[in-house]
Amino acid sequence: MASVIEQCQVAPPPGSAPELTLPLTYFDYVWLSFHRMRRILFYKIPVSKSNFVQTIVPNLKDSLSLALKHYTPLAGYVVCPVNSSGYPELRYVTGDSISVTFSETDTNFNYLIGNHLRNAKDFYHLVPQLAGPRHALGVQLAPLLAIQVTLFPNHGISIGFTTHHIVGDGASMVGFVRAWALLNKFGGDEKFLSNEFIPFYDRSVIKDPHGQAMSIWDGMRKNKLEMCDIVTPPEKVRGTFIITRDDIGKFKNLVLSRRPNLTHVTSFTVTCAYVWTCLIKSEAATGEEIDENGVEFFVCAADCRPRFNPPLPPTYFGNCVVPYITRTKHGDVVGKEGFIIAVELIGETIKKKMKDEESILNGEFLKELNTVDWNRTVSVAGSPKFDLYAVDFGWGRPEKIEFVSIDNDNGISMSLSKSKDSNGDLEIGLCLPKTRMSTFAALFTHGLSFL
Repeated sequence: MASVIEQCQVAPPPGSAPELTLPLTYFDYVWLSFHRMRRILFYKIPVSKSNFVQTIVPNLKDSLSLALKHYTPLAGYVVCPVNSSGYPELRYVTGDSISVTFSETDTNFNYLIGNHLRNAKDFYHLVPQLAGPRHALGVQLAPLLAIQVTLFPNHGISIGFTTHHIVGDGASMVGFVRAWALLNKFGGDEKFLSNEFIPFYDRSVIKDPHGQAMSIWDGMRKNKLEMCDIVTPPEKVRGTFIITRDDIGKFKNLVLSRRPNLTHVTSFTVTCAYVWTCLIKSEAATGEEIDENGVEFFVCAADCRPRFNPPLPPTYFGNCVVPYITRTKHGDVVGKEGFIIAVELIGETIKKKMKDEESILNGEFLKELNTVDWNRTVSVAGSPKFDLYAVDFGWGRPEKIEFVSIDNDNGISMSLSKSKDSNGDLEIGLCLPKTRMSTFAALFTHGLSFL
């Protein structure tokens, strides 16, 4: 377990940040009742407790305060009306702040940062619990971010983030984390914050000609929206799997030798297809009866910022992703050509959707979400585009990144990121029951050996 050294509130510097209210868009609403996102960055640094308390803690608080000067919504709340005709919004007012916990633990650092199978429960004492909503004048106010920095004396430091997805997608949150790290690394000198780390807040750039935002909220309100986030660590194990650049090249050659006319065979499609097929095949280890004609789903998210006309700024802060949903029969994916079929289907879905702006504006993607059986779904968290291994607080690159919240989904969620050790390699994180994980690992390794 982790023992608390200090618990504090960190706000933007006094007088530095104007009060801000942001309406929610239809991209945001779909995340309003979603479970909180939990990530941990591990840094190998042989720091003593005295150095941690006297130097690292004050520096992190100061640089975080400066980062919140630019990312003010994170210090505020999502405000939801209880019994009125109003609509939720993000709101920051002077005095708002985020909860930051500094702690220490005697947990084995090297055990946690390995790729081997580790108990999922062992990570939960390193991420903070985001406080539940509080009531005020006919509204509920739910905090958006909490941070926990944990010392492993003379071994390392972890930084755990618990975030309400309503405040922003991966691009927005990675921008914040990288901005904080840069400010910490360079002693709070804001000249190191290039334009790519200055958020764009104008929500008027998100057009909603079909009134999707109002429609989604009206449906949520009727179903008594639950804003609390109660988490019970699962009886599962976590594992990390690497697909090398060489493996990816061989996968592409294999696919194109069988389907020479395919035009969307990428590192992403072959990696996701391989993991998806291995996961579906591993289900046999559960002993449950499987319907060969049952439908399997694969879901990934696509950034819509460049897909609008005109494109949104890359620094647009908020949610701006839509799901790409691929479906097929169970028997097709576990068969001899299962991997090839999966690559073809995922590629076709991406190619079809990536230029279809109208399906975003008219809400077709929301209707499609309602047809998904989430218990038969493999989804993707994170993206190789977001290089969290580049987040340097002045202690070097992270030794390991863990997406703790992938174990909260009804189906299976895989994290996907650039590998720490080699450019072009990809890192996959999974959290599964132990028997199924062992079967998956055997299938994963066996398949790579035949490339």
